[in-house]
Amino acid sequence: MNNIKILGKNKKAYHEYFIDDKYEAGIVLKGTEVKSIRAGRFNFTDSYIRIKNGECWLISFHISHYENAGYATHGIIAERKLLLRKPEIRRLTKNSEQEGYTIVPLLIYLKGGLVKMEIGVARGKKLYDKRHDLRDKDLKREMQRSGKNIKL
Repeated sequence: MNNIKILGKNKKAYHEYFIDDKYEAGIVLKGTEVKSIRAGRFNFTDSYIRIKNGECWLISFHISHYENAGYATHGIIAERKLLLRKPEIRRLTKNSEQEGYTIVPLLIYLKGGLVKMEIGVARGKKLYDKRHDLRDKDLKREMQRSGKNIKL
């Protein structure tokens, strides 16, 4: 398997949505953006993916300025193009056009020295679904503390 180093996970996406399908996408970045991401200076808050003219775009993904960049800097919250194959984009378009579905970034990682992003087709959770997930998480934690390995 390729050398993968996870840089960040969008925990809020897993809390707010049911993830139905996942895709791996490359990101078009400048050099200073790559260095900031490698340093962990990014934020998933309110970011999402939109499909425009047959291309996927990452919107509202915050990448901080690189400290040692000099005069060549990048936009903090710029739209960034995602690299996917055409059949994948067609499937994403079809899935995201359904009522209640959206495309969200889930994970950002390095794979063979390249910055990749895992994106997912997501369906919104209701409040009772979120409570149920939190309850299951708490029960699992309590069982691990007591030394019992019971699957839910």
